[in-house]
Amino acid sequence: MTQETWARVREILKEILGANSYANWIEPLEFGGVSDGVATLEAPTTFIANYVKQNFSDLITHKLHETGAAIDRLSFSVGKPRDTKAPAKAPRAEGKNTGLDNRFTFDTFVVGKPNELAHAAARRVAEGGPVGFNPLFLHGGVGLGKTHLMHAIAHELQSRSPHLNVLYVSAEQFMYRFITALRSGNIMDFKSLFRSVDVLMVDDVQFIAGKDSTQEEFFHTFNALVDSGKQIIISADRAPGDIKDLEDRIKSRLQCGLVVDLHPTDYELRLGIMQAKAEAFKPLYPEIHLAAGVLEFLAHRISSNVRVLEGALTRLFAFASLVGRDVNLELANDCLADVIKSQDRKVTVEEIQRKVSEHYLIRLSDMLGPKRVRSFARPRQIAMYLAKNLTNRSLPEIGRRFGGRDHTTVMHGVKRIAELMQNDSQLADDIELLKRALSE
Repeated sequence: MTQETWARVREILKEILGANSYANWIEPLEFGGVSDGVATLEAPTTFIANYVKQNFSDLITHKLHETGAAIDRLSFSVGKPRDTKAPAKAPRAEGKNTGLDNRFTFDTFVVGKPNELAHAAARRVAEGGPVGFNPLFLHGGVGLGKTHLMHAIAHELQSRSPHLNVLYVSAEQFMYRFITALRSGNIMDFKSLFRSVDVLMVDDVQFIAGKDSTQEEFFHTFNALVDSGKQIIISADRAPGDIKDLEDRIKSRLQCGLVVDLHPTDYELRLGIMQAKAEAFKPLYPEIHLAAGVLEFLAHRISSNVRVLEGALTRLFAFASLVGRDVNLELANDCLADVIKSQDRKVTVEEIQRKVSEHYLIRLSDMLGPKRVRSFARPRQIAMYLAKNLTNRSLPEIGRRFGGRDHTTVMHGVKRIAELMQNDSQLADDIELLKRALSE
């Protein structure tokens, strides 16, 4: 085995693991040589050595064998400099460069009404300098852009202020590093790492809920950074107050900054995302013609989340290239039949009415009845909104199922809920929860 062999295997691992995992765990490793069939990899810290050994050792060994390397097993050494006159090079995982995805920048983030506040707040933090809120807390469902914005902030900060120490980790990584530091007796190294950064970014913070010791350390890290005037950006799948088993004192700290909800995408935003994605595909598939109406069709039929939407377009272009056809509606229906079928609206108006009544703890008869008190009227409008968006029923049909109401009443209710969702994050969360419940 040689340095060249290790270089080839590193490239293979990068393709398998992805840019983020590769930069965090594989890139910091150095090839230390082979002795008696044992290949030594040098890691800058005990944490990285232990993590790679437990999670990637078999994979690395297998790929080394595939390249012809005659080794029996791997060994890891820690903190061994390649040049005794200079300190070992710090890994990307523990400095400013944290394996960020180069695709996730502000230039590639499509802005629409559901995410414009989150985008503006992220931009403000990314400008550097004093910010009037700390932390910035981004929350929303899967595929709505939280991680994209966090990566974009880090990219922008590093571009504007290269001297800043920006650290991006998932909550799972934070917890694993903390536990490993405890077990290895290196807790002071852990504290030094996380409390010496200028900007700390923690993704999916709901993961630490219920983990008492990790929450304790996160709480003290948070306070130390805020007291030092350092910026914190946090993301989660729901608002701080809604994260079950998260300590109240942490909820309080998270709520003291700016809490921003990324709402589910609307048709216009989904179409904008599709247009941007299709534009990015042009250099990759110059021979493929995109017929009119395809993007509009996909944006209308695939509404679950952006990841599904982008994945569908990626599959469509790849399929068109392989079979030598242009991308048109016929090909889209054939290639994406399974995706489109899974998105079809199968829920009934009656199911919606029942779920909404249960959610708001009111009787179904009160929702369908004539009473106009707010405690009944608002759930009734929400049910109408969901019926309009989740079924193929016409407005008159929906009105008949709501106690024989006129279609104009339904239209007003749908419009009212759509307007309120733009500024009422609790209402938007309720509707998202109801959509998920109805899709189960």
